[in-house]
Amino acid sequence: MASASLSIAFLGIGLMGSRQAKRLLEAGYSPTLWNRSREKAEVLAPLGARVVDRAADAVSDADVVILMLENGRIVTDVLFSQGVAEALKPGAVLVDMSSIKPAEAQDHARHLAERDVHHIDAPVSGGTTGAEKGTLAIMAGGEAEIFARVEPILSIMGRPVHVGPHGAGQLAKLANQIIVGVTIGAVAEALLLAQRGGADPAKVREALRGGFAESRILELHGQRMVERDFVTKGRSVTHLKDLDNALDAAERIEIDALPYTALTADLFRGLIENAGDLDHSGLFVELERRNGGRSSKP
Repeated sequence: MASASLSIAFLGIGLMGSRQAKRLLEAGYSPTLWNRSREKAEVLAPLGARVVDRAADAVSDADVVILMLENGRIVTDVLFSQGVAEALKPGAVLVDMSSIKPAEAQDHARHLAERDVHHIDAPVSGGTTGAEKGTLAIMAGGEAEIFARVEPILSIMGRPVHVGPHGAGQLAKLANQIIVGVTIGAVAEALLLAQRGGADPAKVREALRGGFAESRILELHGQRMVERDFVTKGRSVTHLKDLDNALDAAERIEIDALPYTALTADLFRGLIENAGDLDHSGLFVELERRNGGRSSKP
């Protein structure tokens, strides 16, 4: 399935999807695009994309359909209420790159299989920068043979890895979000402690770099905390959704406690309620609030 002559439909041309679709266009594909707000998809028309008004019209002739939508409720609606599932041709592969509940992905796969449509759940990590550069971590669940068919297409957008059966991609994404969220919270706590104790948080971050505490979170999100740059690059609302999905998945498979996940979800909930949908590094702001408000130091 590496031929650029394959027909591809891409549903969901937002911050991530627009960059991913552009990668496909630059690789020689001519995808048909649909987005709820058509004007966002129209931006890619000059590069060779075809834009349609109805999601079902986008997929009717597609060999591969890629979804990048906000949540599981919207994915279900687009697939089964807006006519996409009915419009898909037998043998097509639907690759859902949205971040949704594992149980939702499994349910979608079952219903699509009844129509002889293949399903891969392939959520991503790497943000808009990774989408633009084609360096996304792509975690794929589904049949290995079907994954192999779409792997060359996914490789244009990042580094795809097959991690197990239907729903496993979503589990891997939730694992990613737990690690990222808990680590953001740990970095925020550490820098707040340093700051309130009289140390220079920027210098503390610099001193920690290269030691056992080194991480992309300390590097990137720690810098945002030091600079108080909480302009949204990774949405707190989206991260909270993923942590809540992780807790739901844990309950379904009878894991009794994920205490770090639950605490981090609570911190995100407080951040959103009190400061709005900041960048997820804004957990620093919520920790400040819970400790008596913003420090007089930057």
